[in-house]
Amino acid sequence: MAEPGWEPCSNRSLERNDPLAGTAGLGERWLLVEIESAWGEHAFFSSALDVQIAARLVSRAEAAGIRPLAIRRTRLRAEERRSQTSWQWAIVDCRPGRQSIRWGRVDRVEDLLTLPLDGSAGEESDQPVYCVCTHARHDQCCAVRGRPVVEELARRHPEETWECSHLGGDRFAATMIVFPHGLLYGRVTAADVETVAERYYAGLIAPEYLRGRTSLTTIAQAAEAYARAASGDDRIDAYSVVSEHAHPHGWTVELAHDSGNVTVEVGERLSEPLLSTCGATIPRRVREFAAISIAPA
Repeated sequence: MAEPGWEPCSNRSLERNDPLAGTAGLGERWLLVEIESAWGEHAFFSSALDVQIAARLVSRAEAAGIRPLAIRRTRLRAEERRSQTSWQWAIVDCRPGRQSIRWGRVDRVEDLLTLPLDGSAGEESDQPVYCVCTHARHDQCCAVRGRPVVEELARRHPEETWECSHLGGDRFAATMIVFPHGLLYGRVTAADVETVAERYYAGLIAPEYLRGRTSLTTIAQAAEAYARAASGDDRIDAYSVVSEHAHPHGWTVELAHDSGNVTVEVGERLSEPLLSTCGATIPRRVREFAAISIAPA
């Protein structure tokens, strides 16, 4: 039972206005696996997927520097989720200049263990993939806020839209990621999700929701967000990282831009103690970034 005065973590985050910039976890490459069953706390280890196969699959992907993500279609009935007879997968490369999505399918789940992870398997697709976290067993906010978002997105873009397992940053629910660029968004609502999709088709980000690009470090994500805010340039590939250096007072990040390189000084601070998930019981400080200066390189 919740304590008196308890609020969901995403509500508390909104009230505090926790900054989004630089909060996207690293993911240069991803392995998406369709698991059309109920998901427990860990979608790969508590689902229709055999536990031993799941352990080998996750270990193999992570050893190759690939981040695994469970996906499934929304609005399926329970009997449809139980009747999965084949396993669709995708390998996504989010690295700038190398973005790609390759889809495939196996009839036996064991065949996922021999799937080539070098990008040579599957059929390349030029369509984006929208994944919205609805992983209720991981955090209730993901389901409560994610469900209306994924349903609205699926209504408009049924082939490109999937529910997905935990993306990180429960307090920023609803969270969603756009592949192949690995644009991780937070605090997306059903009313505004089409704006994210429309801007992506136009080659633009939606800056008010962007947490970062998963192919970049969190420091570079923050630096890019500050540079965009200063210039107003919302093109997806407007900036690229030239260098990133730590120093006693923070980081210096040089970004390339077609109008000339810029240098962003990024500082760090610790938040007040907070409960970052609905299940957290001990308040902890989290790292937050701040723009110190932005100047021509």
